[in-house]
Amino acid sequence: MRFKFLLTVGVLLTSLLTQPTGASAQKVKSVPFSYLPESTEDRYNQRVTRKMLPVAGGGFVILAHKSATQYAVERYDAELKQLWTAPVPVAAGESVEAFGCGSEQAFVVIHQKDEANQNLSAVLVDLRNGQKAAPQKLIAASARDRRPGVAISPDGSKLVAFRYLTRDVQIRAISATVYDQKLAKLKDRTYDFHDLGDFFSPTVHIGNDGTQYVALISDQMKKLTVRRYLNDKPETKVMSVAVGGSFGGKAVMVFDAKFGLQPDNTLYAAAICTERETGVYYSLKVVKFDFAGEGDLKFAPEFRFTPEYLAEVNKAGQTSAKRLEDIYLSELLLTGEKQLVVIAEKKYEEGGDESPVHARELHVFGYNEFQSPTWHSIIAKDQVAPPAESFTGIGFRAAVFGPEVQILTQETINKKSDLYVRRVNAQTGVVTPAKGLGLSVASDQNLAYVKDFTGWLDAKTIIGVSRPSKKSAALQLNKIVVK
Repeated sequence: MRFKFLLTVGVLLTSLLTQPTGASAQKVKSVPFSYLPESTEDRYNQRVTRKMLPVAGGGFVILAHKSATQYAVERYDAELKQLWTAPVPVAAGESVEAFGCGSEQAFVVIHQKDEANQNLSAVLVDLRNGQKAAPQKLIAASARDRRPGVAISPDGSKLVAFRYLTRDVQIRAISATVYDQKLAKLKDRTYDFHDLGDFFSPTVHIGNDGTQYVALISDQMKKLTVRRYLNDKPETKVMSVAVGGSFGGKAVMVFDAKFGLQPDNTLYAAAICTERETGVYYSLKVVKFDFAGEGDLKFAPEFRFTPEYLAEVNKAGQTSAKRLEDIYLSELLLTGEKQLVVIAEKKYEEGGDESPVHARELHVFGYNEFQSPTWHSIIAKDQVAPPAESFTGIGFRAAVFGPEVQILTQETINKKSDLYVRRVNAQTGVVTPAKGLGLSVASDQNLAYVKDFTGWLDAKTIIGVSRPSKKSAALQLNKIVVK
């Protein structure tokens, strides 16, 4: 089915062609900040991408890399006053797996590995005073096994640690343990997949009530499947939908998929599908797995990546690409009125390990509360970073406030290096021009901005870490109040 747009062409072109505006009067407060850049084995897939988390009682906590052998959890109030700091040692052979925050504790999950074993341990930090508990082992595995993992509920009140049980490389089951935010064990559970045959990319999610969901791609990369596991019942509820297959004589498969669990235990999935033989982008498909409500799934009409869409992308970014490439799903955002916004981003590296990395245009798609596609927009940008910095300084942050989505990027626009905000109306798709926040970010090749610490305390209060100018070698923690 071809996409039918509810926006007029004129409105869409206006949103694409509007020029960025300068910064209006913002209020920026800054304090010194200590941070040592981290090295990562996989620059595309950082394990901890959000190192600033708001605290329900006010202010926020930060996880900062301080030295080769130490991180620190730090709590600040809303005026950037540091209330306490809690050092978290990370020895050789260890790395940070996850960072979370509940109503009473923050926690850091550490992965440890030696020649024989690997395990995940968690360090709890009391939000009131920064007192640490002794590390608690969550789950263990053999050094030969796949790396174990952990998932955190949307409100930080539940955590599930898991390890993979394999045979002949294929995952046959997942062994998991569910904890509350104080790391009291709630349930041991095994997710058995012997009936599935081959499948790929299993991801574990946990709801605020402790319910677990395992999402995966099966049936030769053609089907999205979600399995639900309750703590008080042995039954498993399964929902599955084919998004790939043979269409018009073309074999179509899933290239990239993303799942997003909502606080009400509704789970949304988006999949970018490509032609198997050529790799040409074919369509975007969106599915709602409604475990919480009617207990069924809803499959949205697909969005086809037509030659006309490629022409829109080239016009928005003033490029001349022959085909869509390097576009990956990044965000699934839901408003209070159940408007869904899907954001994908083009990101790539120029060549080998020492090549610069790029983050280009955003592909934004809107769906109404009935799961019908209603609009799409392309937000042009061109960010580049040296390989050592990877994607920690480029890309974007996005959050929902009321009927709109705010998107933050660090860019140089009209020779002004700044943190910019764009607002997207989730109902109409209209995008406001990029607006500089007056942060004054250095524009040289040294570390100037760390996206991992960027986030919102509320709709008008933004936290970020940056270096203000070429003359300054020090980073600053910033609070920006948008007027």
